[in-house]
Amino acid sequence: MIPASGATSMGSRWMLPTLCSAAFLVFAQTFMVAPLIPRLSTLLGASTDAVGLAIPAYVIPQALSILFVGPFSDRMGRKIVILGSLSLFCALTLATATATDVTSFIRWRLATGVVAAGIVPISLTLIGDVIPYQDRGRAVGWLFGAIAGGTAAGAAAGALLEPLLGWQGLFLCVGALCLLVLLTAISASVIPHSARHNAPAPWSATLKGYRALLTQLRALRTYGYVLLNAILQSGVFTWLGVYLHARFGLDEAHIGLALLGYGIPGLIFGPLIGKLADRCGRARIIPLGVALTGLCTLSLIPSLPLVLVQVAIIFLSLGFDLTQPLLAGIATSLKGAAKGQAVALMAFSLFSGFGLGSLLFQAALKLGFASALSTFGVIALIAAIVAWSLFRSEVPVPGLSPVPSPQPPHDADAQ
Repeated sequence: MIPASGATSMGSRWMLPTLCSAAFLVFAQTFMVAPLIPRLSTLLGASTDAVGLAIPAYVIPQALSILFVGPFSDRMGRKIVILGSLSLFCALTLATATATDVTSFIRWRLATGVVAAGIVPISLTLIGDVIPYQDRGRAVGWLFGAIAGGTAAGAAAGALLEPLLGWQGLFLCVGALCLLVLLTAISASVIPHSARHNAPAPWSATLKGYRALLTQLRALRTYGYVLLNAILQSGVFTWLGVYLHARFGLDEAHIGLALLGYGIPGLIFGPLIGKLADRCGRARIIPLGVALTGLCTLSLIPSLPLVLVQVAIIFLSLGFDLTQPLLAGIATSLKGAAKGQAVALMAFSLFSGFGLGSLLFQAALKLGFASALSTFGVIALIAAIVAWSLFRSEVPVPGLSPVPSPQPPHDADAQ
């Protein structure tokens, strides 16, 4: 492990901006399809349900892959995994532009999702390697702010630029930008080497590590809420483009503008929320974020003016920023297995939730938007009440020194 001071002396102040840039582009590519579902159904000659599968077809393979990529990064080091995955991600994103029908489009998305598993989750693991736990919230806040910003920018760019560039041009642009980040990371050596095991444990030990994590109450509640919160957020966000088109008759450009606000809180307040969590703990912030998700979801049911719907979308994003980065910070401090495994299970829960959320909301839409939104909103409010009790021990340890140490300290119930 490289301590934070070592990372600074190596000139790694550019590590976090590079990782955040990669995360931004990965999630921009993930969700720029969402507002284009009606448009792509026409261009690819398929139903909206078939095109809607492009998102779960991307994130679910990503979730499965991370279970292997995380332990692999423990063995080989984070740098080689991040740079190798980013290289393949660039190539497959560019290749997606060659799709001629919905089947080939989804196949390219599936392959891209598999290799994307080594970028954002391993970046989070690297942050856990080089930054001590009591200072980690701000860095994780930046990373998840980039994720939220990429989600919104991808959705907005997809809707606004598709008429100018075509959907193929969107993928070519993202691929080119990813290549620029990759070349910068390689040429400037901004990603530090992290520790790797000289004598890697057998894969049977990896399975034991996962089993050890899943026997801990702290790990179970963390992963459970990562999964649930991802389902709630992704389910609503993925189908907001269809919602805005159906309720207000918006075209792709106006849908993109309406969705742009989703990433604003994360970009502005992500690091501040993380810093607040470092100082005050996560016990009350996480339930607040889940509750906010539920309230914003329910607020989309009445016939509100478009401007109020846009406000609800912004605060829906804030619900994500108050939960997922804080849960991810907890995951980087769990004991019982190598850090790559702990973060891998978190990422598995996150990306599985993204895929399941899209599918479950799509299924609920059979009864209409009001039923789907009310179901997701009520579940979120119940989960927030339960979280108030479950996370009550996630508070800073009194008297804990902020001096970096080789072994990151944990919240109260991890002692």
